[in-house]
Amino acid sequence: MPINRSHFIKSLALGTVFHLLDSNAHLELLAKKRAMNEWKIQQSNKNNLALKPKALKQGDTLGLVSPASPVYNPDEFEEMLAKVKPLGYNVVLGEHARDRRGYLAGTDQDRAKDLMNMFLNPSIDGILCVRGGWGCNRMLPYLDYEAIAANPKILCGFSDITSLHLAIWEKSKLHTFHGPVGTSSWSTYSTRYFKEVIEKGGRPSYQYPENYEDDHYTIVPGRSEGILLGGNLTVLCSLIGSEYIPDFSDSILYLEDVGEDVYRVDRMLTQLKLSGLLDKINGFVFGKCTNCDAGSNSLSLTQVFSDHIGPLGIPSFYGALISHETDNSTIPVGIKASMDAELGKIEILESAVTLS
Repeated sequence: MPINRSHFIKSLALGTVFHLLDSNAHLELLAKKRAMNEWKIQQSNKNNLALKPKALKQGDTLGLVSPASPVYNPDEFEEMLAKVKPLGYNVVLGEHARDRRGYLAGTDQDRAKDLMNMFLNPSIDGILCVRGGWGCNRMLPYLDYEAIAANPKILCGFSDITSLHLAIWEKSKLHTFHGPVGTSSWSTYSTRYFKEVIEKGGRPSYQYPENYEDDHYTIVPGRSEGILLGGNLTVLCSLIGSEYIPDFSDSILYLEDVGEDVYRVDRMLTQLKLSGLLDKINGFVFGKCTNCDAGSNSLSLTQVFSDHIGPLGIPSFYGALISHETDNSTIPVGIKASMDAELGKIEILESAVTLS
């Protein structure tokens, strides 16, 4: 049968119109959804209400991403999986989790894409970072913070992951978790408190263990309350002056670092002082500065803390189990807490997850 050219053109045009109407309706729906998400975030920030992710439970699916440096040795990657799987979760690797681009685990865009895919994938219940290193700062501009707020999930890691914690707190007001990464040792202590906070919604107290032999001391005695903000000292300093640094007013600042000469710690604390950040906080906790030994003709860490933190007159201590060492506490970012500097104690005052 011959095709009626006029009828064909009219049908094609009509089909195009319906397609455009359908596309416009879809775009309008997306715009409304985004506007609603923006309103929710604005209301959360306005009312100082933080978003709590859903607690993990045994059998949930944990997404593993590499937002910073890669795992250089393939055998180490398999060892990491062997440590994580016994935690009781199903494990899904990000598409680029094994990528390597020099000292980065792939391009900034691919690492950001992996993280966003984990937040947006409804079959993923929580997200664990494979390791730290360097690179999270570079991917911050590529994250969709509105989408993260609309899909709140557990995100755990430490060291370079500090920049994700602080940026997401500032932009999305979501409680994330400063705790072990996939390649951590997952000691009995680390595993216990990871599950206590993230599975049970517990409000633990972290305190010097009995017969604690590691270096620990009170800088300024006293008690205080505030929200917990901080992480790796070097990474925190790298965010100062950016749009990703949160307001530290009325916070308990917790810090840790590794492999830094004492003069560098001095320099970074000086930066925090000159930026005005230290003048805003209610309390100060330094976990461990692993392998930060003072050389000849150097001040000690104790002297540096005395110089910078002592004059603030706020409760402060050194030696909490927040570090690059075997035992690492899981700290909910932005959660209300109290501290006792003489006891070397941090107490979480509210659950950081929702139980269902």
